[in-house]
Amino acid sequence: MQNSRTAASELKNTPVDLSEYQYVPQRYYGRIVASIVILVLLALLINAFAHGKIEWRFVGQFFTAKAILTGLGNTIVMSILAMALGVIFGVIIAVMRMSSNPVLSGVAIGYTWIFRGTPLILQLLLWFNLALIFPTISIPGLFSFQTVDIMSPFTAALLGLSINQGAYTSEVVRAGLISVDQGQYEAAKSIGMTRIHALRRIILPQAMRVIIPPIGNEFISMVKTTSLASMIQYSELLYNAQTIYFANARVMELLLVAGIWYLAVVTLLSIGQNRLERYFGRGTRRRNS
Repeated sequence: MQNSRTAASELKNTPVDLSEYQYVPQRYYGRIVASIVILVLLALLINAFAHGKIEWRFVGQFFTAKAILTGLGNTIVMSILAMALGVIFGVIIAVMRMSSNPVLSGVAIGYTWIFRGTPLILQLLLWFNLALIFPTISIPGLFSFQTVDIMSPFTAALLGLSINQGAYTSEVVRAGLISVDQGQYEAAKSIGMTRIHALRRIILPQAMRVIIPPIGNEFISMVKTTSLASMIQYSELLYNAQTIYFANARVMELLLVAGIWYLAVVTLLSIGQNRLERYFGRGTRRRNS
């Protein structure tokens, strides 16, 4: 038994000469075939756009047209405002959802159920036609307005987009709050902090590393979702592009202009999102290093 162990140990320590062997790399034929198919399809797609009935000079001509740039500005403004309000609504609803008060938690659950359960375009149309239900908006003795005068395309789009976004953001924020260890809540309570103070100073800063990535994705999605506001005549990028091609029949060219601008804005936002993720993930990287 001892001799066999000694022989095995000597064999293990003996260098092996691999020069007489030939290295044969493993062939991934499936990957090669898939790559070839993808390249062929890309080549066909590029060829179709290159030789299709697209006047590329019109793409360049309308790329910086005043109406397009105005629509782009309106899209960016609406995205920022709607997302900011959506985050505010989301934080409030998330805190209400985690409350021990059954009324607050019930209202939060109902809010999320309604605005996540109905199509956004339906909500936009309801806000835009709110005057059919409430002809006037008033507080007796203070003010009274005709709803049709207040509920402009901008107002309806802002309310519809932000309130809908708040329903989704609330779940993101709630997931971030749940990710913080329960001991953090107890530690804050032990030093006399109120629940709101603890959320603001201790819990939310720790939850941000979980919240930021999906919120960044939601903001990027918001830029594209504003295109739905064209259904209620809000003058955003796609609506203005449609207005132009209704007049000159250059449908594909104007759609390409809008698509390129959407891609440009989304690319810039993606870069900013990556930097924010690195900033809030510093503590995690230090612990893992």
